[in-house]
Amino acid sequence: MKRLPIIFLSLFMLLTGCMREPELHLYEGGEVDIVMPFFELNLETYWNYELVYGVEYDWKAEWRYGWDELDVRTFGEIGYTLPSVYNIRRYYTGTVPGAPHTTVLSDQIYSNFFSGRYDWGFWDVLIWNDIVTKDDVQSLIFDEATTLDSVFAFTNQSMRSTRYEAPKYTRAFYAPEELYSAYVQGVDINPNLDGFEYDEERHVWVKKLDMVLAPITYIYLTQVILHNNRGRVTGIDGASNLSGMSRSTNINTGKAGPDNITVAYNSLFKTGCDNDGETVDIAGGRLLTFGICNLAANKVTSPDQIKDNNSHYMDINFRFSNGMDSTFVFNVTDQVRKRFKGGVITVELDMDTVPIPKRKGGSGFDAVVKDYENGGVHEFELKNE
Repeated sequence: MKRLPIIFLSLFMLLTGCMREPELHLYEGGEVDIVMPFFELNLETYWNYELVYGVEYDWKAEWRYGWDELDVRTFGEIGYTLPSVYNIRRYYTGTVPGAPHTTVLSDQIYSNFFSGRYDWGFWDVLIWNDIVTKDDVQSLIFDEATTLDSVFAFTNQSMRSTRYEAPKYTRAFYAPEELYSAYVQGVDINPNLDGFEYDEERHVWVKKLDMVLAPITYIYLTQVILHNNRGRVTGIDGASNLSGMSRSTNINTGKAGPDNITVAYNSLFKTGCDNDGETVDIAGGRLLTFGICNLAANKVTSPDQIKDNNSHYMDINFRFSNGMDSTFVFNVTDQVRKRFKGGVITVELDMDTVPIPKRKGGSGFDAVVKDYENGGVHEFELKNE
């Protein structure tokens, strides 16, 4: 992920082209400009687990489902997209850096440029993207009232039933939209311009802040690969779930909340997919989550930092050629923990070993993952519930 700084420009707007020297002393405060950071972010860059595991992650080699025009219309782009609207919260802490927040200045901008007035002293600055959706309906809810020291984001329950967190929650929760944030504390805006640099080309004083907008919602691509299907499974109902994920996140810290829920998302069924020369059928989907509970996924540098007490189950309802259907439940805990900030979740089923149900809403299957000695292939022992 390319690190581009937010730049504070003291006294003059970057776009005015003023040529006179900036004053070194102002009464009480001065105008400071912010240039928002643009960033380049793709899945190859963000799903770089080499720092944590020492092995390069090639997600495209795992992903067999593909991504065509129907997927784009149904789920959107496969990766992250660049925000267009930003929210800025500025907290003045006076002469004490890092002090609790008592007041907040709120602004919203539709470009990468912002200008505001700052009193001399220390400031904390929080930035996150505003949510823009095609239908103007969003799942994310923001809480700025509980405390000025943190902004929280969360979603609520959908109408889709689930049993993984019962009796506390009997329904799955809506998946969040893409959310990015950047936060810096103790920014010193002083009349002597200590910590500023003079830009001779633009004739302005600048203060660079080391902050980058980073995702705090995480993309998972799920696929159930059906070997030897031969028309037994004809489709899915499209309603899928992933359990054990966090309900919320702290936008300031990027740390996911402690409350675990099931996230609802949609899937599609494709036939005739290529799997290294083998023709297979695949149920695939894309979902966003707040990630593993109590984890700031962006800050993980070692597997030891992943403390996850929840199990993660993925379920999909399959329709069979005889008109019957059955919900398959897969334990994907190990995969979710390994790909703690998103990635591909894969289940492979040999349909020669799966009995066709004889009644609708038939028995679910709990798939237990076991590794073959050769590594990348999994055997699933299926049992009736």
